[in-house]
Amino acid sequence: MFRRILIANRGEVAARVARTCAHLGIETVAVASTADKGQAWLSAVDRVVVIGPPRASESYLDADALIEVGRHTGCAAVHPGWGFLSENEHFAARCEQAGLTFIGPSSTHMRTMGDKSLARATMGALGMPLIPGSKEPVANVEQARVVAEEVGYPVLLKAVAGGGGRGMRAVDTPEQLASAFEEASAEATASFGDGRMYLERRIVGGRHVEVQILADAYGNVVHLGERECSLQRRHQKVLEEAPAPGLSVEERARILPIVTDVVRRSGYRNAGTVEMLVDQSGKAYFMEMNTRLQVEHPVSEAITGLDLVEWQLRVAANEPLGFSQDDISVQGHAIECRINAEDPDNGFRPSPGLVTALRLPEGEGIRVDTALASGDRISPHYDSMVAKIIVHGKDRDDAIARMREALAGTTVEGVITNVGLHQRILDWEAFTSGNYDTTSLESEFMKEA
Repeated sequence: MFRRILIANRGEVAARVARTCAHLGIETVAVASTADKGQAWLSAVDRVVVIGPPRASESYLDADALIEVGRHTGCAAVHPGWGFLSENEHFAARCEQAGLTFIGPSSTHMRTMGDKSLARATMGALGMPLIPGSKEPVANVEQARVVAEEVGYPVLLKAVAGGGGRGMRAVDTPEQLASAFEEASAEATASFGDGRMYLERRIVGGRHVEVQILADAYGNVVHLGERECSLQRRHQKVLEEAPAPGLSVEERARILPIVTDVVRRSGYRNAGTVEMLVDQSGKAYFMEMNTRLQVEHPVSEAITGLDLVEWQLRVAANEPLGFSQDDISVQGHAIECRINAEDPDNGFRPSPGLVTALRLPEGEGIRVDTALASGDRISPHYDSMVAKIIVHGKDRDDAIARMREALAGTTVEGVITNVGLHQRILDWEAFTSGNYDTTSLESEFMKEA
């Protein structure tokens, strides 16, 4: 196992990784921008190096500086967390070249899965069911129009290098295609430096379901069940739960073995997530693979009892998983609410500022992942997350009841948060019945957003 690692991230991510490292006896070095100096989460690590000014491109996204910190402080490995450089194949390769173990998949697998069009082709060749769409990137509007006619409207344009909903446009009619293509491509170029697009049929009323996997260097691959991530705003997840109420018993039994088999045959290593779209008939199709941990990984940990960060570290240190699929048992139900400093009643405008008071829930079946304490400041330079509240119950109804209690016990003063929105979601019939899809949240709560 590693003696010391660099956590190449900030906030809740860094605190989460540091917690597992402390449990395993691994020393941690964290980087911090000048905007983050003095924040509570820095007390969770053994050493802090100020890496640059507030702008992320000059601090947390500065690969040269991160690698230099790792080497200078005697780190053996780098944990990228999620976000920032966690899916950057060039950063992973440079860590490898600098003699730092990248705690994640190889740069080769990141390259394959990071190119969404190539990932579709790769996974399709290995046996994953694919949404009908372009086999290669569409170079221009004319090519997009040909593919759209073949697969049928409505369609979805997606950035080849995309993620987080950026570089994505829904197109309902041929007349909308040209402007949507130009907008999506321009956004993709600005966000990822790559304006290439691919196109697939848009499944209306679909469910977003993802499968958490772990794979070691010895050909052992397991899944930790699936998560439901269909409650979204502008393709950004708001609330997640596991197991997924949108996946039937029959489809679960069909698709989970396919996912593990495909990942095994691909040679993938470390943690990852295979994202699926489930149509109204209940059939699941491959969308993309995320080569990192997801923000919502705690719900998978809650229902399986496994620490995913721990197994990321162990796999990166060339340890075998030491357990098989038969050893993993899904117990109960888990829900995660993302508490953000934003104003749902004002177009979800970010609400940065000083947190003057913070009270977070405690108790049986409740977990809170946060980086903040009273007196900390939520910076406008980074994401607006206050905390992730995760509950685990004996079944879905029990988990919903526990989350209601947890949210009632949450107080955040000094900034506006979306706690009230989560409370409304938990009382919403579509949610309590489990009868919702990727469009439901915006249709019900965000007509004016």
